[in-house]
Amino acid sequence: MADRLDTPLIRRRRLPRINLESEGVGRVAEGIARFSGTPQFLIYLSIFVFAWLGWNTFAPAHLQFDKAELGFTALTLMLSLQASYAAPLILLAQNRQDDRDRVTAEQDRRRAERNLADTEYLTREIAGLRQALGEVATRDFLRSEIRDLLEEIVEHDRERDKTRETKEAQKDAEKESEKESEKESADKSERSDADNN
Repeated sequence: MADRLDTPLIRRRRLPRINLESEGVGRVAEGIARFSGTPQFLIYLSIFVFAWLGWNTFAPAHLQFDKAELGFTALTLMLSLQASYAAPLILLAQNRQDDRDRVTAEQDRRRAERNLADTEYLTREIAGLRQALGEVATRDFLRSEIRDLLEEIVEHDRERDKTRETKEAQKDAEKESEKESEKESADKSERSDADNN
């Protein structure tokens, strides 16, 4: 007995304590639940049940351990035990799957929010670029302006060439008129010289 009544006894653990909420227990439960839902498990269970029934029906009486007259009581108990363990394991696996689905849904929701925010940002940026492009010269506008400038330059060159040609023609005409006037004056001077002789 304890020396004092107000002091609790120190418990000595004889069995190790198992944390049922641990990841390892959950993985084992999921593994069993997944295996119990496979066709392989159904085939193994069917083979086991048929072997059990066959042995306890057709084997010699002294080798039978579960009598058919008693309704295969041991087999019924074993299958009930298997079902009683399978149901909680399946529920545990479903709970873990629900937790994973909840986390995945939360991540998907956050990702969708980020995508929506990015999409809205890009939409605003594109709208801003469209407005800015409305004020910026486009390629076609620049081409038409350059074409107009080129036509003006060509027209200016033609006019300059025409004025140059007219000036040259005027100069040539002046030179010819000067030459004619010089000839006339030379002819007059020769005539006057010839008249004086």
